[in-house]
Amino acid sequence: MAHGLSGTAPLGRLGTASSDHREPKSPAKAQKSSGSDAPNYANKESFGFLLTQPRLWTNGAAPPQFPAETGDDSDRGLTRVALVWHEGRQEDWLKFGKPVAERIIDRHCREESYAAGQVFGLVRWASNQYGTVRSSLDIVRAVEPGKTCTPVPQVQPGGDLLLAVRGWPKVAQVFRLIDQIEGAGIDPCEVAPDHWRHIHNRLAGREQPRDYSPARHHAWLLRRKLLP
Repeated sequence: MAHGLSGTAPLGRLGTASSDHREPKSPAKAQKSSGSDAPNYANKESFGFLLTQPRLWTNGAAPPQFPAETGDDSDRGLTRVALVWHEGRQEDWLKFGKPVAERIIDRHCREESYAAGQVFGLVRWASNQYGTVRSSLDIVRAVEPGKTCTPVPQVQPGGDLLLAVRGWPKVAQVFRLIDQIEGAGIDPCEVAPDHWRHIHNRLAGREQPRDYSPARHHAWLLRRKLLP
């Protein structure tokens, strides 16, 4: 899956008049990351939810063995993210992220692992017979074992929560900001953590966030080299 720079997904079906009742319509096929073999279930326009069926092995074949499934202790100290897919009821995926390990639990659930310092964007959507009941986006930085962290649903043991928005209009707004970053040729996984906090605070105050320019990103990369 590309971190953007991919195909366009259509808008989903409209639900009720509530601002959070905008249901996704899944694109027809998965896409592959550029520059990384790690899966990243995202889409360019960010308005649809990408199907994960190609990774659910519904044909009965045994799923491939990923490093985290081998039974060793290689995933100790990693941040684990549970992704559940029941189409039309609960649909989770990563807007961006480069997991270091993956474990298929069953046809509807998989677990991805991240090393300390890695940043990922977790999207969670759920509905019932009345419409959408949850649309959320959490941008999280994995922390080292034993470090203080914030509890995040479906993320163990938690992480450094950089941004959290609820409700489809706000989620879609952040998606557009991420698309702008990708359009500038910047990997969202490498964006300065303070910029995600800036977006979170500006949206909470109903203000427009500043753009994340290539010059600012270059300054962050230079600063990161000096950090311990």
